[in-house]
Amino acid sequence: SFWQGYVVLLALAVVVKAESPYRFFDWNVTYGDIFPLGVRQQGILINGQFPGPDIYSVTNDNLIINVQNNLDEPFLLSWNGLQQRRNSYEDGVYGTTCPIPPGKNFTYILQVKDQIGSFFYFPSLAFHKAAGGFGGIRVLSRPRIPVPFPDPAGDFTLLIGDWFKNDHRQLKAMLDGGHKLPFPDGILINGHGPNGASFTVEQGKTYRFRISNVGLQNSLNFRIQCHKMKLVEVEGTHTVQTIYESLDVHVGQSYSVLVTMDQAAQDFYIVASTRFTDNILSTTATLHYSNSNKAVSGPIPAGPTDQIDWSLNQARSIRTNLTASGPRPNPQGSYHYGLINITRTIKLVSSAAQVNGKQRYAVNSVSFVPTDTPLKLADYFKIGGVFRVGSIPDNPTGQNMYLDTSVMGADYRAFVEIVFENHENIVQTWHIDGYAFWVVGMNGGVWTPNSREEYNLRDAVSRSTTQVYPKSWTAIYMALDNVGMWNVRSEFWARQYLGQQFYLRVYTPVNSL
Repeated sequence: SFWQGYVVLLALAVVVKAESPYRFFDWNVTYGDIFPLGVRQQGILINGQFPGPDIYSVTNDNLIINVQNNLDEPFLLSWNGLQQRRNSYEDGVYGTTCPIPPGKNFTYILQVKDQIGSFFYFPSLAFHKAAGGFGGIRVLSRPRIPVPFPDPAGDFTLLIGDWFKNDHRQLKAMLDGGHKLPFPDGILINGHGPNGASFTVEQGKTYRFRISNVGLQNSLNFRIQCHKMKLVEVEGTHTVQTIYESLDVHVGQSYSVLVTMDQAAQDFYIVASTRFTDNILSTTATLHYSNSNKAVSGPIPAGPTDQIDWSLNQARSIRTNLTASGPRPNPQGSYHYGLINITRTIKLVSSAAQVNGKQRYAVNSVSFVPTDTPLKLADYFKIGGVFRVGSIPDNPTGQNMYLDTSVMGADYRAFVEIVFENHENIVQTWHIDGYAFWVVGMNGGVWTPNSREEYNLRDAVSRSTTQVYPKSWTAIYMALDNVGMWNVRSEFWARQYLGQQFYLRVYTPVNSL
């Protein structure tokens, strides 16, 4: 009837009026010469920049990012920590999204739905991450949502990470040939080697630094000479505001700190150095007071090197600020994750072995091999024979490593416990796309059901990337509230490339556009 039509039109008008803002980005991806460690390399540039441009956004913004691929090979960008609510097709990894062919474009349509915080994007295919193509993402709170600290005088992105002088194609060829990569050649801060990057500040003011480890394998310790850092946010969660003199940032992780410029007017070192390595790599940038009349001086401040307990204790000290608002006005502590019954326990054990004479890496004995058709599309269009749900077990089987397209099935609305167990003598980092999870426990040795007695069931930090220390375990709780095909991966990039990943298919029979 007329009135029904009128009501529908009125409802549509209300929906359109209430729609969140749109931000448009036009990105041209090319190769270009870069010299981060003084040697000419072929880098991946976005609009001529290395690293790529920062993405600025506000909670619930729609991001329309048109990516023109002018490389000579397929390309994809993925968005580390953005949850892509019910939108895994836009996740930009091999299992969800068709690669952008050379000379073609793809427009990502993302919404930073109910998120705040510090994240980054990176190229997910081949070994492109070793050539650049990464950049920072910041999601600010909406104007009327309280933030648990005053507005800083400035807001800096710091992308830190290990770096090779070899071109990404050479590194990929080593891995394709079944070999391990050598030790990296250096550390970069915002694409620069030692003393290359500089940050200008005003004496007496407080600044926010968003630090992300966009490297390929190494945990890094971050510190600023003569300055303390107040941790305020980790991968979208406002944290208890603890003061640190240095921070361990494991590969794939993001942290926000506030730093007050409370020293005499001069320049100071910003330092990033490798953790848990025999050969310690380090690099510096400059914190420049605008009224400085003195260059950086004194010894470069030393950081922890191989102390695992130091790092473990720091990790346990990072907790959620229960009274602070997150992306919504209600306090972050209003969701009592510790009171929810676990519906399933999944135990994931990583391993390294030779398969057919070549180096491979696995989870629960399965080393992932990609398919020609993205798993998300095969699932949606019901294309048979591409993958099998249940091709990776919930628990380690102890059998020899084998190759498969590993997909684990999970029910929408389940509440799961996942235990990452590391029997090796390196630090590992794990990331789950589409989600944030509560890091409820970590300790040395082998996990048993009795380990649950140590869990933090009150104010564990919620994040998307967690470390697992050598010969240790880390346990997380995760509410499976986001339907889709989600990549679970090692952030140790050579391991991810050689099979240490799988897909979690969070399923409901109701199809969604």
